[in-house]
Amino acid sequence: MDPVDLTRRLEPGMPVYPGDPGVTAEQSATMETDGYRVTRLSFTTHAGTHIDAPAHMEPAGATLDEYDVGAFRFDARVVDLSGGGAADALGAREAIVPEHVPDPAAVDEGTDMLVLRTGWGSRWGEVSYLDHPYLAPRTAARIVDLGCAVGLDTINPDPTPTDRAGADEPEGVPAHRELLGAGEFVVENLRLPDRLPERFTLRAYPLRVDADGAPVRAVAE
Repeated sequence: MDPVDLTRRLEPGMPVYPGDPGVTAEQSATMETDGYRVTRLSFTTHAGTHIDAPAHMEPAGATLDEYDVGAFRFDARVVDLSGGGAADALGAREAIVPEHVPDPAAVDEGTDMLVLRTGWGSRWGEVSYLDHPYLAPRTAARIVDLGCAVGLDTINPDPTPTDRAGADEPEGVPAHRELLGAGEFVVENLRLPDRLPERFTLRAYPLRVDADGAPVRAVAE
């Protein structure tokens, strides 16, 4: 297959986690006044399509700079929870339970990332994007048992706080802590077109920065 870009455009006005500063892009030099163009960008390490390092949640967790570049190449498997596959479509703020992810015996040797297509990527830019399905803590634990990282077409593997949150939702960020505490990466805000095959190589190379996370250019091959 030809390479498929799974990256959201990094631009002002894009969705960000509630409370985070938005993305800004300002001209610090222009063709008219300087004879060349330079843009000053401002964004957090968790803006747009990005990867979470263990240091995002774990006090002693590794930062991105502690990994070789090969750590950001994944043998990925799509788990379609959008209603386009065998599973029924997930509803707003619905928990992704262990039964939604493959049984360990069904995961091919070498698979090191599960890419969960919830269908919520189609809501990018809408208020409802923040009311995405989320990983139940025991589901995150099962994925850790599989030895897999997680890719998502949502902004968060945990419930994102909004005024529509349910009383039965887990508190805090237990899915983040389960995955990152085990040293497994989380890649969020992926674009997942229907033409993706079930199995592919995902290259999610972050900016080279010693930080808790960074935007990536996510490409499927």
